[in-house]
Amino acid sequence: MIRSLYTRVVLIFLVAVIGGTIISFFLATWIFKDKLNENMQLPLLYFGQDIARIYERFPAGEADTYVSNMNQLKSYHIRIYDTTGQFKSYGALHGHNLATVTMKQVEKAMNGEVVQTNPTGVSTTLLGLPLTTDTGPKAMFIERIAPPSTSFVIKWILNFSTYSLLAGSLLILVAAMFLIKPIKQLTNATRQIAGGNFNVKLNIKQKGELGILARSFEDMMHDLQQLEQMRREFVANVSHEVQSPLTSISGYALALKQVDLPFDERSRYLDIIIAEANRMSKMSNSLLLLSLLESQSQQQRLTTFSLDEQIRRVIVAIQPQWSARNIRFELNLKAVRLSADHDQLNQVWTNLLGNSIKFSKDGGVIHVSIKQDIKSVTIQISDKGIGIPLEDQKRIFERFFKADRSHSRKYDGSGMGLAIVKQIVSLHQGDIRVESEPGRGATFIVTLPITPPTVS
Repeated sequence: MIRSLYTRVVLIFLVAVIGGTIISFFLATWIFKDKLNENMQLPLLYFGQDIARIYERFPAGEADTYVSNMNQLKSYHIRIYDTTGQFKSYGALHGHNLATVTMKQVEKAMNGEVVQTNPTGVSTTLLGLPLTTDTGPKAMFIERIAPPSTSFVIKWILNFSTYSLLAGSLLILVAAMFLIKPIKQLTNATRQIAGGNFNVKLNIKQKGELGILARSFEDMMHDLQQLEQMRREFVANVSHEVQSPLTSISGYALALKQVDLPFDERSRYLDIIIAEANRMSKMSNSLLLLSLLESQSQQQRLTTFSLDEQIRRVIVAIQPQWSARNIRFELNLKAVRLSADHDQLNQVWTNLLGNSIKFSKDGGVIHVSIKQDIKSVTIQISDKGIGIPLEDQKRIFERFFKADRSHSRKYDGSGMGLAIVKQIVSLHQGDIRVESEPGRGATFIVTLPITPPTVS
């Protein structure tokens, strides 16, 4: 199977031209077969009849002399056979190879039959006639040694060329339709995609460039469909997340307009408004950070630092969150120096440890460990909290996704933290995964390369 479109076009063109030429040749030959035969047979017949009349009227010797001096011998060659198969030739050959004459043909001619042969399969080039002389019956065979008339050849070539052009053009037209059809399908599919329809089906079975283009086009449609679905979910999620604090702010702001509102109530309403405003601010900052990370607009500032020391400092920084609930940490932090963006990884540990604290039970334990091999370092953060259902584990790194939907009132959050963590780890050419069972806690495993990632 030839996959190159250029080679296929060239071969199709050559096949069309050669095929059209062969078809037109046989067509022209079939149409002009009778005329070709007639063009060569009639002069042979007329000339042979003239020679026969000469031998009927004159003695054989005089007839031989007369015939040998005829100008027609420049175009014809004559052989006169006797009953023994011996013959006399008249006329120069000029390099022409004479057709073979058998004794059976000679006998037929002597018996009064007209013998015609087609050595080339196209036209009659040899004619045998009976000949009566004063020395007994003979067989005369006349053969054309010069080409047909120029005017007829020109006419035949013009007709042949016309048929060749028509047949070749028809084949090229059919081949072009075959090549253009998938391109038209792709063009039509493009218009449908521009109109918002991403469910276009392309029934293109080719395996060359057009086939590869069709597969790539289908992959692009699938990706666009996913992007469109993500866009709709993103808009819906943002609208939902913004609507809740806006409703609270609006409601409590209206309540503050009451003149006789007690001071304690007024203070509590203001605290709620401030908290909801902070919530919206955090969500806005998270969206902005995730957008910068995904677009890689935020350049990484690589430094070499102590990873175990960084994690300890993060745990100390969030102490108010875990000490208030009597949560303790068990650390197994091997001393590791890592080249990475310090601020971005600080965000990773803050988010992961914050989630572990949020979903742990009061008085629980969070395990944090570091392991190192030659090329990478692995960080594990484990808790004994509510855990994550198996069906949710594949989606927890999506923006706005919350695995704790049934506990949404108890565990607040925008669902952006793990999406940010995933993007930062990916930018460091690392990997993050989760192992969890509902009711038995969750373990987040982060793997990072020791050497700085190469920026292409």
